[in-house]
Amino acid sequence: MDEQFGAGILRDAKADGFIIACPVEKSGQDEFDFEYGETFHSHIEAFQPTFCKVLVRYNPEGNQALNRRQTNRLKRLSYYLHSANRSLFMFELLVPPEKAQLEKVKGDNKAYDVEIRPKLMIQTIEELQDAHVEPDVWKIEGLDLREDCERVVAAARYGGRAKVGCIVLGRGEDDNKVREWLTTAATVPGFIGFAVGRTDFWEPLVGWRAKKNTRGAAVDEVAKRYREFVDIFEKDRTS
Repeated sequence: MDEQFGAGILRDAKADGFIIACPVEKSGQDEFDFEYGETFHSHIEAFQPTFCKVLVRYNPEGNQALNRRQTNRLKRLSYYLHSANRSLFMFELLVPPEKAQLEKVKGDNKAYDVEIRPKLMIQTIEELQDAHVEPDVWKIEGLDLREDCERVVAAARYGGRAKVGCIVLGRGEDDNKVREWLTTAATVPGFIGFAVGRTDFWEPLVGWRAKKNTRGAAVDEVAKRYREFVDIFEKDRTS
């Protein structure tokens, strides 16, 4: 929940002992920067969230000046969070394709996701770690192959980072694709959960807004979808 739209909810949840997570990035832009600029730390301290979350678009073969600017800001945030044992650091990593990378797979985004993106994700994790950016949780775009999940965990936990965890990002994909990603990741030690939003709530909310269903029906449908994803992940993790 972000401060702009949910400050009251965050305070209530914190008072009731819930785990809370807050984003610190400016929303909707390609380059990571702080929502509140040089005062970002005071907003973190005001809510003391369990997790501070960043969403970062980073392609290691992309614009190097952009990558350096983002890395410098992320290093600053990482140092701030860890130096005083404040919030845990959650890093949502998106690796958008470069034109040349898409050309290698003839513009096929699905082929990019399977054949190219996993290696780029690992390279990004390693580059950021080398720059002293140290997330506690990596929020990872879904991976189709178990071995890629294993490689991502190995990179995230390299060099004494055994407590670092990974979670699966839903990325607004359809229900079947998210189920596949959860099933694959759940069997890999180091994947500790998932963050699936739009796949849970988008269709029920659109239906409610269009007055095709009631608020209660929308709430029930969101809860049902989320519960199904929990059950899939828990079942496959146990097995």
